[in-house]
Amino acid sequence: MSEPTNLLYRYRWWFFTALALVLFTLWTAEFQEAQTTAVLAATLRQSTPLVLGALCGILGERSGVINIGIEGQMLLSAFAGFLAASSSGDLLVGVATGVAVGMLMGAFLAFLSVSMQGDQIIAGTVLNISAMGITSFFFQQGRTLPSGKTSPIELGPLSDLPVLGRVFFSNRPLTYLTLLLVPVLWYGLFRTTWGLRTRAVGEHPSAAETVGVSVAGMRYLNLILGGGLAGLAGAYLSLESVGSFERLMTNGRGFVALAVMIFGRWNPVGAWGAALLFGYANAVQTQFQFRGWLTDDPQFVGMIPFVVTIVVVAGFVGRARPPAAIGQPYSRE
Repeated sequence: MSEPTNLLYRYRWWFFTALALVLFTLWTAEFQEAQTTAVLAATLRQSTPLVLGALCGILGERSGVINIGIEGQMLLSAFAGFLAASSSGDLLVGVATGVAVGMLMGAFLAFLSVSMQGDQIIAGTVLNISAMGITSFFFQQGRTLPSGKTSPIELGPLSDLPVLGRVFFSNRPLTYLTLLLVPVLWYGLFRTTWGLRTRAVGEHPSAAETVGVSVAGMRYLNLILGGGLAGLAGAYLSLESVGSFERLMTNGRGFVALAVMIFGRWNPVGAWGAALLFGYANAVQTQFQFRGWLTDDPQFVGMIPFVVTIVVVAGFVGRARPPAAIGQPYSRE
């Protein structure tokens, strides 16, 4: 079998899935360019916080720490970023604050799971419950202040291309940053010393320790960096996607990001592809509501993205191999 034929056979399911999605998009948009562009642009927008959350999970789990606190990290960062932007009148200050809060929560998760060697699932649950309680309390005490939204940046003549121009080359800053982070993180994980040490700590921490790699140090570093990515996702929601803060506005995206991470096989590029699939499910849901299809029961249409999550995880999670040392506290003794 020739190399091109072998590659086509190996990725046949991805090929047929992509083809089916393209045909379905054209059908829902009635073959109109403007509406097809709207669906694809919405797919990219909806996928952005998911891929950032998945990258956060990848950094943690590649180094051996389960992070189910992504939802809480995103939520508290969205609130802090919105509050900082509203108070200062500077969106950049808001983004930096959101990232900083995410990194602090990542450090706290590292303290609970690495230093204290606590149960990693419980540690992540603590983050989620704390974030929901804190943001709900302060949201009720104050009033919603408009923080504004970042403006789209058009990349010259590329933004004038049919369909693709409006989808990929006319976006807001954090969307471009996310698209850049995916290949950068892939290169870092699989082509650098830091990535090799991260994967070694997640697969066989005792062996990594014997060659001089600090297991605790690598786990702290990756959880803090991952927290920054989750914080960026929260800032995206409140400052770029919506422009204000709403109570529980993450709406389960942190948990969907975990499914994206698993579906992407703990690989940044794979996670981006999976995030596009889930983003597409959200875009189709919106298109159904716009068209008035199946709107007799709005809850039925609204559950489409979550049904996709359940089907994907149920059908794929058993075949995905996580890092060998995931969830296992490590001690030198």
